[in-house]
Amino acid sequence: MADNILIIEDEPAIADALLYALGTEGFATQWCALAGDGMQWLQNNPVDFVILDVGLPDESGFELCRRIRQFSSVPIMFLTARKEEVDRIVGLEIGADDYVVKPFSPREISARVRAILRRARPEPANTETASLFVDDSARRRIRYQQEWLDLTRYEYLILSTLLQHPEHVRSRDQLMDAAWDDPAASLDRVVDTHIKGIRTKLKRILPGHDPIITHRGLGYSIKVRPPGDHA
Repeated sequence: MADNILIIEDEPAIADALLYALGTEGFATQWCALAGDGMQWLQNNPVDFVILDVGLPDESGFELCRRIRQFSSVPIMFLTARKEEVDRIVGLEIGADDYVVKPFSPREISARVRAILRRARPEPANTETASLFVDDSARRRIRYQQEWLDLTRYEYLILSTLLQHPEHVRSRDQLMDAAWDDPAASLDRVVDTHIKGIRTKLKRILPGHDPIITHRGLGYSIKVRPPGDHA
């Protein structure tokens, strides 16, 4: 089945170019010109990827992304005329997967979309032996202490990468390579922000236990055995 791409863009010429480029690549596409229409479509239809303009007339794309992230981890790519680094950082920190500055090549957008979707569906990780965690890579979700975690896309990919090699240190660069399609577009501190979010969600389930270990100047590792298990 074709991946379903939702385009939320108020400029018809840009939307038409994206619809054509993505359609010729085999994607199923839907276009909404307003944030409200895009949110309604996303809530009522299967969507595998969202291409989201930052400067929509009825709502900021940043704010719409925040609202989407309250209920969905669908990959999101921002389109914007803003070139400032701070805008790129904000976009990535609130949960976007990519940030593309206009003008751009529609074919490049298609290639980026395909790469992000491929990364979002990693090969199954052998984590069934972990007592605290089970990584269901097919559905991009992780179970912790018999409870499914409510993770963003970045949080899932970072935690899944740590779980692939328990107690092995993974540098920030390695985690960025695993989670970001374009690691050079982000900063080390973005990884720290997502690690903090993961820790908060883990502690809600098992207060007083932090399985993620910080190795100052090196990166992070994770312990998968229950508290008190030193085997």
